[in-house]
This record gives sequence, structure tokens and C-alpha cells, in this order.
Amino acid sequence: MSIEDTLEAITKQLENHEKRISKLEARPQTENESTNTNKKISIKEYIIAKKPQKDTEKTLAIGHYLEKFEGCSHFIVKDIEAGFRSAKEPVPTNINDMVNKNISKGFIMDAKEKKGGKRAWVLTNSGEKCVEDGFEVKK
Repeated sequence: MSIEDTLEAITKQLENHEKRISKLEARPQTENESTNTNKKISIKEYIIAKKPQKDTEKTLAIGHYLEKFEGCSHFIVKDIEAGFRSAKEPVPTNINDMVNKNISKGFIMDAKEKKGGKRAWVLTNSGEKCVEDGFEVKK
């Protein structure tokens, strides 16, 4: 093979690579490609992003975080308290009261099973939507 043939082969291969790279750069990125999905958001970052104002809202946001990011199928008072502490938020004196207020609003409900022999809860669809919508009350 002559030098000219070798150069021509390399040039064609380079052009082929350039076309493939251009196609890859031109295609829209999916959400997984555009964000680093390997890094989990911390509970503190989540609370800051969601901007809950009241302790009832913070309790709801922590429950949502536990379900969505920690994979908890249900949570108890101890889990909510740990969430407040991890987020470096003041812990309400009566977390059960915060949960009960969310239950009366239809945002939290009793879980099917207990956790460690204690009463456990899950968010309702309305509770998830409330957190995802930034605690805005829709009328």
C-alpha cells in the first residue's frame, strides 16, 4: 500500500468519525444524560429546593424525600425526626401532631404495615403532588 493510499484511507476514516460525532452532538440529550444521576440529592438540599415554610410542610417534604430518594416504603416518627436533624432544621416538639395535621389534609395516610412495631405512614397522591407543586394550594 502506498503512502497516498494510506493517507486516503486515514482521511476517509477521519471523515467518518467526524460525521458520527456530529450526529451525537446534534441529538437532544435525555434527562439522564444532561444531569448527573449518580449523585443523590441530600435531604438538606431537597428541603432548600422545595421551600417548605411550616413544620407541617417540612414534615411532608421529609416524608416525600424518604419515599422518593431513600426508598422507604413507609416511615415512622423516628425517621421524620432523623430527617429534620439531617436537614439541620429545628425538630418540632410533637412530630405526631405534624403528621396528624397532614393526615387531616389528606396528604399522609396510615401504612398497611407497622415498622418496628410502631405506627407507620405513607404519603397519599395528594401529598406527593403538594410537595412536587411547591406547597401551592390549588383552588
